Amino acid sequence: MNVVYSFHPSLSVEMPAAVAALLATVLQSPVAELAADLRYQQQHQPVQAWLAYIGEELVGCKLGYERKPGHYYSWLGGVHPDFRGQGIAAELMRQQHAWCREQGYQHIRTHTYNRWRAMLLLNLRHGFNIIGTMQGTRGLTIVLEKELAA
Repeated sequence: MNVVYSFHPSLSVEMPAAVAALLATVLQSPVAELAADLRYQQQHQPVQAWLAYIGEELVGCKLGYERKPGHYYSWLGGVHPDFRGQGIAAELMRQQHAWCREQGYQHIRTHTYNRWRAMLLLNLRHGFNIIGTMQGTRGLTIVLEKELAA
């Protein structure tokens, strides 16, 4: 299978539906809730998207936005269960971090939950440190941050 990756400096009008559908499968969350979150975030600041396709099918995504000057927030992402274990999530992360370095960001932060252990482990393997926890809407949220080398 040939995976094609694409970067989008902001989500286009037609993209959120496909991204929300993928994330609903990945995160086991209602598609309407995710679509509303995407629309809300886009109204407040640009959301960058790294997408992975096999043929015409969107199989993975990594979304993020500027948290504050010098700090980037890796917001949502994942790979469709049928396509996991092929390095797609790691490549999306690698591309996001490379872009962040090019843009001058010094830190990337992300949040996850213990139930998404594969994502937690991926983050740890790629240089994130657990810097804290906080109560989130779906339980205890694990806060991770990575310092980007110049």
